[in-house]
Amino acid sequence: MRRFLKNRLPDPATIADNPWLRPFRNSLLHPRLWHLNRHSAAGAVAAGLACGLIPGPFQMLGAALCAVFFRVNLPLALFVTLYTNPLTIVPLYLLAYQLGRLALADGTGFITPPEPRLLQLLEWSRELSNWMLGVGKPLGLGLLLLAALLAGAGYLLTRAAWRYHLLRQWRKRQRRP
Repeated sequence: MRRFLKNRLPDPATIADNPWLRPFRNSLLHPRLWHLNRHSAAGAVAAGLACGLIPGPFQMLGAALCAVFFRVNLPLALFVTLYTNPLTIVPLYLLAYQLGRLALADGTGFITPPEPRLLQLLEWSRELSNWMLGVGKPLGLGLLLLAALLAGAGYLLTRAAWRYHLLRQWRKRQRRP
């Protein structure tokens, strides 16, 4: 598994040669950010899954900051954030909204956004802002809960998969004459 990941992830020399990242060279070239073992892989998967729900282009920045802060594998944390894409982001955010509604014990159904009215733009913008405020509280809480659930599950599953792989390799070596 380690060989598979090492062949596909960038190496520290690529980071050292990048002129944009040169000011951060000391932080980004820390050996623990590039070492791949079961602890750093599980932490990187957890960081990537948690930061993958950050909106927009900031998810990789969040994953990089988490990787540097927790000293887990940086390239893997960045790679894992790619589970959110234009096809998966809407279902994930709907799931987060439902989780937030459950946590807040909100009995109302999904609130549909107001229909756009160009002639009454001011009134429509007020209705839209009220709708966004109504959706924001359960969505924000749901995103935090979903990020925590995904990070915890990713951490545990990565540790279990790594352990399974090691046990399988060990048993295979034991069977050899």
